Amino acid sequence: MNLYFALTILICLSAGFAYLNQRFLKLPFVIGLFILSTILSLFVISSKLWLTLPVEEIKTYIETANIDKIILNILLGFLLFAGALHTNWNNLKQQIRPIATFALGGVILSTIIISALFFGLTQLFHLDISFIYCLIFGALISPTDPIAVLGILTKANVPQKTEYTIVGESLFNDGVGVVVFIALLDTLNTGTFSFSHFGFLFVQEAVGGIIMGLIFGYFLHLLLKSVDHYETEILLTLAFVMAGYGMFNYFHVSGALAMVVMGLMVGNFKQDIAMSDTTQEYVHKFWELVDVVLNAILFILIAFVLIVIDFKTEYIFVGLISVLIVLLSRIIIVYLPHLAFPKLLKLTNKEAKIISWGGLRGGLSLALVLSLPDSETKNILLIATYFCVLFSIIIQGLTIEKLAK
Repeated sequence: MNLYFALTILICLSAGFAYLNQRFLKLPFVIGLFILSTILSLFVISSKLWLTLPVEEIKTYIETANIDKIILNILLGFLLFAGALHTNWNNLKQQIRPIATFALGGVILSTIIISALFFGLTQLFHLDISFIYCLIFGALISPTDPIAVLGILTKANVPQKTEYTIVGESLFNDGVGVVVFIALLDTLNTGTFSFSHFGFLFVQEAVGGIIMGLIFGYFLHLLLKSVDHYETEILLTLAFVMAGYGMFNYFHVSGALAMVVMGLMVGNFKQDIAMSDTTQEYVHKFWELVDVVLNAILFILIAFVLIVIDFKTEYIFVGLISVLIVLLSRIIIVYLPHLAFPKLLKLTNKEAKIISWGGLRGGLSLALVLSLPDSETKNILLIATYFCVLFSIIIQGLTIEKLAK
């Protein structure tokens, strides 16, 4: 199956599922597509019992499709830029303290809590998993997914102040989570852990990504300012995202954080000077469309992961309990600073409840776990991650609006 044919299938499924959702289900876009894609995956898995579908061939193709690389190397850059472009920096600035607290300290603390509890869980089920893998699981599942959050919260009527906090956290904490994940994966490959090496990687990836995002964002601003032709300006934004994201990742600085910073700059820094009203409208509409189409493809890819999972009874129990561990960790990292430093975060108890429940996981976590070396441990972590994502998108995503009300 060539790339064009695979893309055709994804677009056709996206269009068909989007229509069914809008016509009949009327669920939030990403939730509707994820549920329908999951149903299709379950149909493919169960078809071997009553149909003659080439299930093993489908499974083999999905396994060799490198879904993790598609998400991490292609989709993530576009989606983060598009999400940041439509985000008002002034709104984020008002909640900078809770955003910084949850995006930095929250991810690190969550990684420690989840890894400790997950290690205890695996020991309870007599599963031979080293603690470094538990730390890796904590790192990949701790960041709230910006794609899932942006796609769901905008339709959930969450109070604006709370929405800004959750969206801002999700835009930045994935970069922190990826940096921690890379450092732990490097430790797994080398067999040694060094705090100095970890700190160097963090500075290189996170700080380097932010700096490069500022530099490229300002350069793009100057180019947009020098012309008044919306077709050219749209092409410039597209070129900077595609070339910049690939280049940053190649030189081992966080392309994710760079795209967030660049998107915020294009959408907020002297926008009226850089672009005419007509250009602003076309640029925002173009990236809004890119966001919708790629979101559709992403959540279909996430659901297709179900087909390649090798389920075992004890693994299913581990996956179910992992959901509770992740929820508990989320509650701790939100309420601990909220209760310890109430004047710093300035959150009410009601806002803390929504922020706790609004920590959605999505494609980023699955892409990271899929990038691990093949092993039985990877399969266990994949099942635990999938259960957390499934619960997060469907249960938390469908109930966040009711909780907000």
